[in-house]
Amino acid sequence: MIELRAIHRDYRVGDQWVHALDGIDLRIRAGEYLSIMGPSGSGKSTLLNLLGLLDRPTAGQYYLNGEDVTRLSDVEQAYVRNREIGFIFQMFHLVPRLSAAENVELPLILAGVPRGERVPRVNQALAALNLADRGHHKPDQLSGGQRQRVAIARATINRPNVLLADEPTGNLDQKAGLEVMEIIEDLNRQGLTLILVTHDQQMGLRAQRRLRMVDGQITSDREEAHEHPAPPSA
Repeated sequence: MIELRAIHRDYRVGDQWVHALDGIDLRIRAGEYLSIMGPSGSGKSTLLNLLGLLDRPTAGQYYLNGEDVTRLSDVEQAYVRNREIGFIFQMFHLVPRLSAAENVELPLILAGVPRGERVPRVNQALAALNLADRGHHKPDQLSGGQRQRVAIARATINRPNVLLADEPTGNLDQKAGLEVMEIIEDLNRQGLTLILVTHDQQMGLRAQRRLRMVDGQITSDREEAHEHPAPPSA
């Protein structure tokens, strides 16, 4: 489903070049649950942004469902991104002036879905995440856990094949964080490919496949067949 071939991403900082990604080769099968861990500056978020078509490699090829998406224009990449990929971020990135329902509706509007179809889909998505009574609330009227659930609904409303989660529990307390993890892991059990970037070792160990990155390179790639474990209680 996803294949990266000799991916490099270089940045110029002052008079020096930073090699954020240094020759990444990676294949991810449909339906996998993959975590990416490593120290700050290791290239985790750069890799996630590239997988989400939010950034382009300096060199190398990225194949998504057999298509080299590095060859696509910005408009073509945006089309693929809106239909194939969902995003969950640590900071939620909800639009403050919009209600929860309006935030969830945004990807459907961008995809050109008629209003008559959008409304029931949004209502169904919110209800599935126990937010049916929060649709008219603005983000600042919601708890952190509720905001992240709105973000999950928005990320999955277009029924993508891939869900990218960048520190999804980083701004949540333990209880809300575990609830969010259970939600996105259930989506994975339903067939969604889940790629998680985290600094939290316990969260990262929940994934069946775990990558570790250092200095823009993948230094380990381990895979284990097991059920999603719950971290020990505090």
